[in-house]
Amino acid sequence: MIRMPTEPWLSGALTDVDPYLAPVLYSFEMARQDLAACTEGLTAAQIWARPGGAASIGFHIRHIGGSTDRLLTYAERRQLDASQMAEAQAEAREGASREELLVELGSRLAAAETRVRALDPERFREARSVGRKQLPTTLIGLVVHIAEHTQRHTGQAVTTAKFVRAQ
Repeated sequence: MIRMPTEPWLSGALTDVDPYLAPVLYSFEMARQDLAACTEGLTAAQIWARPGGAASIGFHIRHIGGSTDRLLTYAERRQLDASQMAEAQAEAREGASREELLVELGSRLAAAETRVRALDPERFREARSVGRKQLPTTLIGLVVHIAEHTQRHTGQAVTTAKFVRAQ
């Protein structure tokens, strides 16, 4: 059985950040912990396995970092550049080891934390647009979605890891 550490939000308040931004930072730390725990001991073949056609654990780990970068780009009122679009297309590319994926994710989430901390909660109600279709949202909508999207893919990776171990 995989033992998960105490959830970050139960480890004390983040006193150096606005309390409305803290949940997304907790979400990042929880993803780091859960993904490290659920992938411990898995081989590269298991990391990239697609049981029942599901997305691989490797995809979910890469997607968390990449999607967070893209969503923060929209939060900052910018559009995606060519390198971000290319990265999105390559998220399912197999080959990286568990260690490589976790280091990459750690680096991407550390950069994202800096960007989240720079967001101004006084602007949460301001309009933002997402994607080529410029779909409407707000800054707070993007912040909440970053946290929930991170957890959604973390949960999918944890579940996929359980299926992979059972095979």
